[in-house]
Amino acid sequence: MKVVIIKYNAGNICSVDYALRRLGVQPVITSDEALIRSADKVIFPGVGEAETTMHFLRARGWDGLLKELKQPVLGICLGMQLMCRHSEEGDVDCLGIFDAEVKRFVPRCHEDKVPHMGWNTVGSLQSGLFDGVREGEYVYFVHSYYVPVNVYTAAVTDYINPFSAALHKDNYYATQFHPEKSGSVGERILQNFLSL
Repeated sequence: MKVVIIKYNAGNICSVDYALRRLGVQPVITSDEALIRSADKVIFPGVGEAETTMHFLRARGWDGLLKELKQPVLGICLGMQLMCRHSEEGDVDCLGIFDAEVKRFVPRCHEDKVPHMGWNTVGSLQSGLFDGVREGEYVYFVHSYYVPVNVYTAAVTDYINPFSAALHKDNYYATQFHPEKSGSVGERILQNFLSL
């Protein structure tokens, strides 16, 4: 099985690479379009800022490439947000794979810290990505922007308000949390993705 991690100007690529290697997979880290198109599984990680990253993707024509992929694709963190229609971060139109808006957390009280950082629970699990994962398991988040609960929501987390911890539509899967940093639960989620 050929697993590709897309290499671009935003990413937590090394930690995703290490997590897959722990599962016995030797991923290919690449920005080569032919390799991405021919992969069995594609991972689109991201840590960074939406507007800058979308300009980077559009300048290379990768916005079209990502929307044309037929194999299972997993977006992580910023990768998930870029797969949505629009982001308040830089007020930028994104890939539009999920018809959803990315919004900034607005603290309601002094205890509400932004970014949302650390371990939190996932519930309302709706996707094969979560086979064998129990309601209320903990995963690791680092983000200042979120996707409200919508028709594509595959898991929900509550911080300031309920939001989409994961999305799923057709061959596209995405997590706001970092499965590669989420211990045994994250490993199970990555293994489920590899088994799709």
